[in-house]
Amino acid sequence: MTQITDETRAALAAQVKFYRELGIHSFYRRGEAPEELSEQAELPKTAEAKVLPVIQNESGDKNAALRVIRDDIGECTRCRLHKGRNKLVFGTGNVNADIMFVGEGPGADEDEQGLPFVGRAGQLLNNMINAMGLKREEVYIANVVKCRPPGNRTPEKDECDTCSPFLMRQIETVKPKIIVALGAVAAKNLLAMNDSMANLRGRIYDFKNTKLAVTYHPAYLLRDPRQKAEAWKDLQMVMKHLGMTPPAKAPIPPAQTKND
Repeated sequence: MTQITDETRAALAAQVKFYRELGIHSFYRRGEAPEELSEQAELPKTAEAKVLPVIQNESGDKNAALRVIRDDIGECTRCRLHKGRNKLVFGTGNVNADIMFVGEGPGADEDEQGLPFVGRAGQLLNNMINAMGLKREEVYIANVVKCRPPGNRTPEKDECDTCSPFLMRQIETVKPKIIVALGAVAAKNLLAMNDSMANLRGRIYDFKNTKLAVTYHPAYLLRDPRQKAEAWKDLQMVMKHLGMTPPAKAPIPPAQTKND
């Protein structure tokens, strides 16, 4: 029988660690030979990593399951975004929420406080949620990437690919009835579609074991308030899907500005 060298064991251990960091916890072996084991340890394609089954907390405690995901992320250094990070932004809200909002990534205020959507865009998101007849505490909020991109730039594909498996685990744990993707980055990453916002909006998608709708990111609405009426149409569509009665008229008020 061929002996497995220390170098092979170390390489396999490194690959297993990599898988676990992506949220992949179950493995199988096809054979005993080092060559076969080495083939099994090849890096998974990112698209495959996103759809792998999630191992749930056996007790069914969603808070505990989310803590496990957060612990698995740790003080993450998996991509370049960690270099400028102050605080990692995991997610917050009602773990039994019917609606889960998914944004792009943290900004300066989020990076400082460690919570998603707490700056001016967050104030507008709160107004959008309130316009639906809900409170922020009744929904769950997360982002595609957990660390602030430098200068609030758009997260790059490899950064999104690195973080997305953790977001998928959050979604599987919370099990919302519908996800609202805020902006093009969230929509394209979740749906694996490269299309315009005009084409992505206006419909309810089947997404894994739930549904998904797309609307504008609050930061975009701050730059172009004319699109708030369109965003309100998207939220009304979400409400109708959930059997909620949309208010006859509930325009999304502007976010408050900071006193610098």
